[in-house]
Amino acid sequence: MSTVVIGADKGIGLEITKALHARGEPDVAAVCLGDGAEAAPHASLVICQVNVTSGPDVARMAASLKERFGRIGTLFHISGIMSMDQLGALDFEQAKREFDINALGPLRTVEACLPLLHEGAKIGIVTSRVGSLSDNSSGGQYAYRLSKVAANMAGLNLHHDLSKRGVAVRMLHPGMVKTDLVKDYPGEFNYITPAQAAIGLIARMDDLTLASSGEFRHANGERLPW
Repeated sequence: MSTVVIGADKGIGLEITKALHARGEPDVAAVCLGDGAEAAPHASLVICQVNVTSGPDVARMAASLKERFGRIGTLFHISGIMSMDQLGALDFEQAKREFDINALGPLRTVEACLPLLHEGAKIGIVTSRVGSLSDNSSGGQYAYRLSKVAANMAGLNLHHDLSKRGVAVRMLHPGMVKTDLVKDYPGEFNYITPAQAAIGLIARMDDLTLASSGEFRHANGERLPW
Protein backbone atom coordinates (compact mmCIF):
# COMPACT_ATOMS: atom_id res chain seq x y z
CA MET A 1 0.00 0.00 0.00
CA SER A 2 1.43 3.38 -0.97
CA THR A 3 2.35 6.23 1.35
CA VAL A 4 2.14 9.79 0.04
CA VAL A 5 4.08 12.70 1.56
CA ILE A 6 2.84 16.09 0.38
CA GLY A 7 5.50 18.70 1.02
CA ALA A 8 8.54 16.42 0.75
CA ASP A 9 11.02 18.99 -0.59
CA LYS A 10 12.74 19.69 2.73
CA GLY A 11 12.31 19.83 6.49
CA ILE A 12 9.83 17.50 8.12
CA GLY A 13 8.36 16.18 4.87
CA LEU A 14 11.76 15.21 3.51
CA GLU A 15 12.69 13.51 6.78
CA ILE A 16 9.43 11.53 6.80
CA THR A 17 10.20 10.38 3.26
CA LYS A 18 13.71 9.34 4.29
CA ALA A 19 12.47 7.49 7.39
CA LEU A 20 9.81 5.59 5.48
CA HIS A 21 12.38 4.53 2.88
CA ALA A 22 14.85 3.52 5.61
CA ARG A 23 12.35 1.19 7.23
CA GLY A 24 11.75 -0.53 3.92
CA GLU A 25 8.47 0.85 2.66
CA PRO A 26 8.50 0.08 -1.07
CA ASP A 27 5.88 2.53 -2.35
CA VAL A 28 6.57 6.05 -1.11
CA ALA A 29 5.46 9.03 -3.20
CA ALA A 30 7.18 12.37 -2.56
CA VAL A 31 5.03 15.29 -3.68
CA CYS A 32 7.17 18.42 -4.01
CA LEU A 33 6.77 22.10 -4.79
CA GLY A 34 10.20 22.13 -6.44
CA ASP A 35 12.11 19.57 -8.46
CA GLY A 36 12.19 16.91 -5.73
CA ALA A 37 15.93 16.30 -6.12
CA GLU A 38 16.57 15.71 -2.41
CA ALA A 39 13.57 13.41 -2.00
CA ALA A 40 14.21 11.36 -5.16
CA PRO A 41 16.72 8.87 -3.67
CA HIS A 42 14.21 7.96 -0.96
CA ALA A 43 10.98 7.68 -2.97
CA SER A 44 9.63 5.30 -5.57
CA LEU A 45 7.70 8.16 -7.17
CA VAL A 46 8.43 11.90 -7.16
CA ILE A 47 5.76 14.30 -8.35
CA CYS A 48 7.30 17.73 -8.92
CA GLN A 49 6.01 21.27 -9.21
CA VAL A 50 2.84 20.68 -7.19
CA ASN A 51 1.46 23.83 -5.58
CA VAL A 52 -1.32 22.85 -3.17
CA THR A 53 -3.16 26.10 -3.96
CA SER A 54 -3.53 25.03 -7.60
CA GLY A 55 -6.44 22.82 -8.62
CA PRO A 56 -4.73 21.68 -11.84
CA ASP A 57 -1.49 20.84 -9.99
CA VAL A 58 -3.34 18.81 -7.40
CA ALA A 59 -5.41 17.04 -10.07
CA ARG A 60 -2.19 16.11 -11.89
CA MET A 61 -0.78 14.78 -8.61
CA ALA A 62 -3.84 12.59 -8.03
CA ALA A 63 -3.72 11.29 -11.60
CA SER A 64 -0.05 10.32 -11.20
CA LEU A 65 -0.80 8.53 -7.92
CA LYS A 66 -3.70 6.66 -9.50
CA GLU A 67 -1.61 5.58 -12.48
CA ARG A 68 1.30 4.37 -10.33
CA PHE A 69 -0.40 2.93 -7.23
CA GLY A 70 -4.15 2.76 -7.79
CA ARG A 71 -4.86 3.57 -4.15
CA ILE A 72 -3.35 5.35 -1.15
CA GLY A 73 -2.63 3.65 2.17
CA THR A 74 -1.37 6.65 4.17
CA LEU A 75 -1.31 10.32 3.24
CA PHE A 76 0.83 12.85 5.12
CA HIS A 77 0.00 16.48 4.36
CA ILE A 78 2.98 18.56 5.51
CA SER A 79 2.96 21.62 3.22
CA GLY A 80 2.63 24.92 5.06
CA ILE A 81 3.98 28.43 5.53
CA MET A 82 4.20 30.75 8.53
CA SER A 83 4.45 34.53 8.91
CA MET A 84 5.17 36.52 12.06
CA ASP A 85 2.55 39.26 11.66
CA GLN A 86 1.42 41.40 14.57
CA LEU A 87 -1.58 43.64 15.18
CA GLY A 88 -1.01 47.05 13.66
CA ALA A 89 1.04 45.67 10.78
CA LEU A 90 -1.17 42.95 9.34
CA ASP A 91 -0.66 41.93 5.72
CA PHE A 92 -4.04 40.69 4.57
CA GLU A 93 -2.81 39.46 1.20
CA GLN A 94 -0.22 37.33 2.99
CA ALA A 95 -2.96 36.12 5.34
CA LYS A 96 -5.04 34.97 2.36
CA ARG A 97 -2.02 33.13 0.93
CA GLU A 98 -1.34 31.48 4.28
CA PHE A 99 -4.97 30.41 4.59
CA ASP A 100 -4.96 29.01 1.06
CA ILE A 101 -1.85 26.90 1.68
CA ASN A 102 -2.34 25.86 5.32
CA ALA A 103 -6.10 25.38 5.49
CA LEU A 104 -7.44 24.89 1.97
CA GLY A 105 -4.31 23.05 0.80
CA PRO A 106 -4.98 19.83 2.73
CA LEU A 107 -8.67 19.99 1.88
CA ARG A 108 -7.89 20.44 -1.80
CA THR A 109 -5.44 17.54 -1.89
CA VAL A 110 -7.67 15.15 0.05
CA GLU A 111 -10.65 15.89 -2.18
CA ALA A 112 -8.56 15.25 -5.29
CA CYS A 113 -7.44 11.92 -3.82
CA LEU A 114 -10.88 10.72 -2.71
CA PRO A 115 -11.13 7.99 -5.39
CA LEU A 116 -7.82 6.56 -4.10
CA LEU A 117 -8.82 6.46 -0.42
CA HIS A 118 -10.42 3.14 0.42
CA GLU A 119 -11.34 1.44 3.68
CA GLY A 120 -8.30 1.24 5.93
CA ALA A 121 -6.60 4.35 4.52
CA LYS A 122 -5.17 7.00 6.87
CA ILE A 123 -4.74 10.76 6.55
CA GLY A 124 -2.43 12.86 8.71
CA ILE A 125 -2.67 16.64 8.46
CA VAL A 126 0.19 18.52 10.09
CA THR A 127 -1.37 21.60 11.66
CA SER A 128 0.02 23.22 14.83
CA ARG A 129 -0.91 23.69 18.47
CA VAL A 130 -1.02 27.44 17.74
CA GLY A 131 -4.32 26.52 16.10
CA SER A 132 -5.70 25.55 19.51
CA LEU A 133 -8.09 28.12 20.97
CA SER A 134 -7.54 26.79 24.48
CA ASP A 135 -3.75 26.88 24.15
CA ASN A 136 -3.46 30.48 22.95
CA SER A 137 -1.81 32.43 25.78
CA SER A 138 0.29 34.93 23.81
CA GLY A 139 -1.66 36.34 20.85
CA GLY A 140 0.11 37.46 17.69
CA GLN A 141 0.68 35.45 14.51
CA TYR A 142 -2.81 36.23 13.28
CA ALA A 143 -2.55 34.69 9.82
CA TYR A 144 -0.84 31.52 10.98
CA ARG A 145 -3.13 30.98 13.96
CA LEU A 146 -6.27 31.55 11.89
CA SER A 147 -5.07 29.23 9.14
CA LYS A 148 -4.24 26.44 11.59
CA VAL A 149 -7.59 26.72 13.39
CA ALA A 150 -9.21 26.33 9.98
CA ALA A 151 -6.93 23.39 9.14
CA ASN A 152 -7.99 21.67 12.35
CA MET A 153 -11.65 22.21 11.49
CA ALA A 154 -11.07 20.91 7.97
CA GLY A 155 -9.46 17.79 9.40
CA LEU A 156 -12.26 17.24 11.89
CA ASN A 157 -14.84 17.62 9.14
CA LEU A 158 -12.92 15.13 7.01
CA HIS A 159 -12.94 12.72 9.94
CA HIS A 160 -16.71 12.87 10.20
CA ASP A 161 -17.19 12.37 6.46
CA LEU A 162 -14.44 9.84 5.76
CA SER A 163 -14.81 7.63 8.83
CA LYS A 164 -18.05 6.44 7.23
CA ARG A 165 -15.87 5.03 4.45
CA GLY A 166 -13.43 3.45 6.88
CA VAL A 167 -10.79 6.18 6.41
CA ALA A 168 -9.12 7.54 9.57
CA VAL A 169 -7.97 11.16 9.92
CA ARG A 170 -5.71 12.74 12.53
CA MET A 171 -4.50 16.32 13.04
CA LEU A 172 -0.86 16.48 14.11
CA HIS A 173 1.42 18.97 15.85
CA PRO A 174 5.09 18.18 15.11
CA GLY A 175 6.55 19.99 18.13
CA MET A 176 8.96 22.95 18.04
CA VAL A 177 11.04 21.89 15.08
CA LYS A 178 14.17 23.70 13.91
CA THR A 179 13.35 24.40 10.26
CA ASP A 180 13.40 27.44 7.99
CA LEU A 181 9.80 28.03 9.06
CA VAL A 182 10.82 29.14 12.58
CA LYS A 183 14.00 31.06 11.79
CA ASP A 184 12.36 34.36 12.82
CA TYR A 185 10.35 32.94 15.71
CA PRO A 186 10.94 34.94 18.94
CA GLY A 187 11.95 33.36 22.23
CA GLU A 188 14.07 30.45 23.38
CA PHE A 189 12.78 26.91 22.91
CA ASN A 190 14.10 23.38 23.14
CA TYR A 191 13.88 22.73 19.43
CA ILE A 192 13.92 19.23 18.00
CA THR A 193 15.29 18.29 14.60
CA PRO A 194 13.09 17.55 11.57
CA ALA A 195 14.27 13.92 11.78
CA GLN A 196 13.08 13.67 15.39
CA ALA A 197 9.73 15.20 14.45
CA ALA A 198 9.41 12.74 11.57
CA ILE A 199 9.83 9.76 13.89
CA GLY A 200 7.04 11.00 16.15
CA LEU A 201 4.67 11.84 13.30
CA ILE A 202 5.16 8.45 11.66
CA ALA A 203 4.47 6.77 15.01
CA ARG A 204 1.23 8.73 15.39
CA MET A 205 0.12 7.57 11.95
CA ASP A 206 1.16 3.99 12.68
CA ASP A 207 -1.07 3.91 15.77
CA LEU A 208 -3.99 5.73 14.13
CA THR A 209 -7.17 3.66 13.89
CA LEU A 210 -10.80 4.44 13.19
CA ALA A 211 -11.36 4.44 16.95
CA SER A 212 -8.83 7.27 17.38
CA SER A 213 -9.79 9.14 14.20
CA GLY A 214 -10.63 12.82 14.62
CA GLU A 215 -8.03 13.50 17.33
CA PHE A 216 -5.55 16.36 17.57
CA ARG A 217 -2.23 14.88 18.71
CA HIS A 218 1.28 16.09 19.44
CA ALA A 219 3.97 14.02 17.73
CA ASN A 220 4.98 12.81 21.20
CA GLY A 221 1.53 11.24 21.63
CA GLU A 222 -0.03 13.94 23.85
CA ARG A 223 -3.64 14.72 23.07
CA LEU A 224 -4.04 18.43 22.40
CA PRO A 225 -7.05 20.65 23.19
CA TRP A 226 -9.03 22.33 20.46
